[in-house]
Amino acid sequence: MDTMEQNIIRTEYSDVMQKSYIDYAMSVIVSRALPDIRDGLKPVQRRTLYDMYELGIRYDKPYRKCARIVGDTMGKYHPHGDSSIYEALVVMAQEFKKGLPLVDGHGNFGSIEGDGAAAMRYTEARLQKITQEAFLADLDKNVVDFRPNFDETEKEPEVLPVRIPNFLVNGSEGIAVGMTTSTPPHNLGEVVDAVKAMIRNEKITDEELMEIIQGPDFPTGGIVINKDELPRIYKTGMGKIRLRGKVEVEKMKGGRERIVITEIPYTMLGANIGKFLNDVASLIETKKTTDITDISNQSSKEGICIVLELKKNADAQSIINLLYKKTRLEDTFSVNMLAVCNGKPEIMGLRGILEHHIDFQFELTTRKYRTLLKKEQSKREIQEGLIKACDVIDLIIEILRGSKSQKQAKLCLTDGVTEGIKFKTESSRKNASLLRFTEAQATAILEMRLYKLIGLEIKALMKEHETTLANISRYEDILNNYRSMAKVIIKELDSVKKEYAVPRKTVIENGAEAVYEEKKQEAMEVVFLMDRFGYAKTVDVSVYERNREAADSENKYVISCMNTDRLCIFTDAGRMHCVKLLDVPYGKFRDKGTPIDNLCNYDSASERIVYVECRERIRNQVLLFATSQGMLKRVEGSEFDVSKRMVAATKLLEGDQLLSVLTMEEVEQIVLQTRQGCFLRFAVEEVPLKKKGAVGVRGIRLGADDRVEALYSLKASGDEVILYKEKEVSLRRLRVGKRDTKGVKIRV
Repeated sequence: MDTMEQNIIRTEYSDVMQKSYIDYAMSVIVSRALPDIRDGLKPVQRRTLYDMYELGIRYDKPYRKCARIVGDTMGKYHPHGDSSIYEALVVMAQEFKKGLPLVDGHGNFGSIEGDGAAAMRYTEARLQKITQEAFLADLDKNVVDFRPNFDETEKEPEVLPVRIPNFLVNGSEGIAVGMTTSTPPHNLGEVVDAVKAMIRNEKITDEELMEIIQGPDFPTGGIVINKDELPRIYKTGMGKIRLRGKVEVEKMKGGRERIVITEIPYTMLGANIGKFLNDVASLIETKKTTDITDISNQSSKEGICIVLELKKNADAQSIINLLYKKTRLEDTFSVNMLAVCNGKPEIMGLRGILEHHIDFQFELTTRKYRTLLKKEQSKREIQEGLIKACDVIDLIIEILRGSKSQKQAKLCLTDGVTEGIKFKTESSRKNASLLRFTEAQATAILEMRLYKLIGLEIKALMKEHETTLANISRYEDILNNYRSMAKVIIKELDSVKKEYAVPRKTVIENGAEAVYEEKKQEAMEVVFLMDRFGYAKTVDVSVYERNREAADSENKYVISCMNTDRLCIFTDAGRMHCVKLLDVPYGKFRDKGTPIDNLCNYDSASERIVYVECRERIRNQVLLFATSQGMLKRVEGSEFDVSKRMVAATKLLEGDQLLSVLTMEEVEQIVLQTRQGCFLRFAVEEVPLKKKGAVGVRGIRLGADDRVEALYSLKASGDEVILYKEKEVSLRRLRVGKRDTKGVKIRV
């Protein structure tokens, strides 16, 4: 027991939770969701590419199954779900998502319209040529640090030695904890030119950089229409880019025209193309436009082609503006250029991103040429030893023949130790004692083959030595001279640009605001019909008059109103839902209609409708609210003259429900009836006028397990007879009482 108590650490619960959550958040930020500013890759992307490199799946080798790549990556470097690895692999192969695809996919890797890739057991992949040359080259030259993998059985690079600003070229999207990254893709040629300009002139202005990098270059093309806002976005690293699809108007036979969408906004990728088609169909159904006669998606592998057929003499530009206003043909791309920099997340502008990239390039180049220099210096040492050995080769042969062991011969070559070695002459012994080869030179001499003594081989050795000296001189110049290193980096960038740069796809301009004036709906009187199943429609007054008997018997709510008005629907949950009558389908009497749930936030599974009326009719009225627990209040109808789709109509006590809503026009008295047969009649003036957010006052004192079941109103003249448990009750004959009393119990 004592031992257990010693192992218990007592600490504040909130401190443990705070530390655990911060650790988790930082793990997601740094090790999963955000790209590194140096190579522009997330860990899963970096590990997948490195694994393909290690497996030898090069651009000039056969494709390999994606299942093999995913399994190997998961087993060696990325201990997470296989779906996340495969999704990352698929995205890196999709030309419509990446400005510069890093993986060459073979098989079904999805489509621009949102079709998913085939299962990983069917698809195959290999590295793209640029990935191999600009992302994974020089890994054997100690250019980046390696760290142990999750189980310390393998080594993986902390960052890939990427030679281009991949963070800008391919962009990024990621959701971390409390932060997101969203960087648009850019044109490779422009970004390379910007890097070169900044290397040549560190004091280059933001304006000069923006002249080189015009703006984002999306693989789907499209048009950026807020050019003037781009300098601010690229300076702060945050903002919104407004995008439009590319639209053409084509002449048809008979004087008709058609609108052809050939490029879409980047944000419309995937399922949003289908949503766009549905939105256009909705515009036609709701009669926002009557000029579109047909819409078809004729897109193929060759590109996007969405065709809208127009009526004769239709205003094509007006319809294009309508599409910009009401659909995602014009959309915004939120920019938040967030990346992991020096181990922590940081939002950077264009200058900051390029500066970090240039610093990384100089670090890579420095490490590369230090490794190469060290290699050449080792080569020079051995070459000098071999050249020197050729000059005294007879002496070395004499030493080797006179030595009893390799160790003895080596000591003689490095330190001039001649003891125990037989020489032909004393002069040879004396010369041997003067030898001072290095350890590496002595090893090379002992391993040298006899054919190296041929004259041509000696000349080749001398030439190789000259090349080595030239390399050493060049490498030292690169390492010690900023300009020389800059030239090397620029030369590499030029070679990448020459082979892989493509023309810009996205147009950058200041687009005019799309102006579309909606045709005002002609106001007309209609009749709203809703059956007991909640299916609603509106019909013309004349249609209702012809079918009055059937309409009244088949529908629960029959309300005459203007089509420009709104419908107020009160539910037992104390809410009021607003529905535009223009949104309710207008048509024939025998049309089924639309469920009222689809037109507002009303949920038929958890709410019950207690009152429906058009807004215009209740605006100047006073409404009486009654709940099942007997709470009453009066509310001015003008309080419900709101534009929101849903508001709280009344405040309810716990377990209470809104029972009834009545208009107070000409009402003099009200009668409350409970489940147990208690009736209370009193003057309506006893119910105070309250705001819609109030609970109200108690109308009747309820017995145990009793609840209010009904609310009736009595006007100044007339009587109302109701049936209570098959007994007729005249409300006018009930004794007039006071509010908040028990009332009269009817005996059955």
